[in-house]
Amino acid sequence: MGVSIIIPTLNAEAGLPSTLQSIASAEEIIVADGGSQDATLRLAGASGARIVETARGRGRQMHAGVEAATQDWLLFLHGDTTLAADWRTHVDAHGREPNAIEAAATFRFKLDDASWQARALEALVALRVFLFALPYGDQGLLIHRDLYAALGGFRPLPLMEDVDFIRRIGRRRLRTLPCAAKTSSRRWRADGWVTRSARNLACLTMFSAGAPIERIARFYER
Repeated sequence: MGVSIIIPTLNAEAGLPSTLQSIASAEEIIVADGGSQDATLRLAGASGARIVETARGRGRQMHAGVEAATQDWLLFLHGDTTLAADWRTHVDAHGREPNAIEAAATFRFKLDDASWQARALEALVALRVFLFALPYGDQGLLIHRDLYAALGGFRPLPLMEDVDFIRRIGRRRLRTLPCAAKTSSRRWRADGWVTRSARNLACLTMFSAGAPIERIARFYER
């Protein structure tokens, strides 16, 4: 199965080299950039990735990446997330499953931090996924382009584009692969483990309650 990996970036020079190295075996890597002012584009170009420049916003960037992709399977990945060495084995196994094109898949959430706070957060994320079938974008998303198109793809939201799309996929069409996607813990360390987690939960609550997305974005970025 052919896989196009789509990475939305914005000033992602710190984590992008590790991300690109972890997925080097993909048939196609597309960096959909929203206006980086650092070395992101230079690093992406040096790795051999295709570069798509578009307006800022993960939903908008990822959809632009889809329009440029040439493979049947799409894998969305954040620019500070690396996949385990055996990621391709599990992705290919998913593709061989009966009716695979009718189901999407994500990876297990893991942080690049040895602290107990990181382990506790990983456990809480696993519980959220189990109870509510609600992984976030930092767990990656593997989906066939036909299902992506049928569901309307990512919407051009400034925030919560991952939650919006996952809800349209639904529990019945969602799988969790036995493979880790390791994400940078930089934001949790900078903001505080409790503060960052509480802010994420508040944004989810506001979104679920129908709050204007612009208001949620202002709250998230303050």
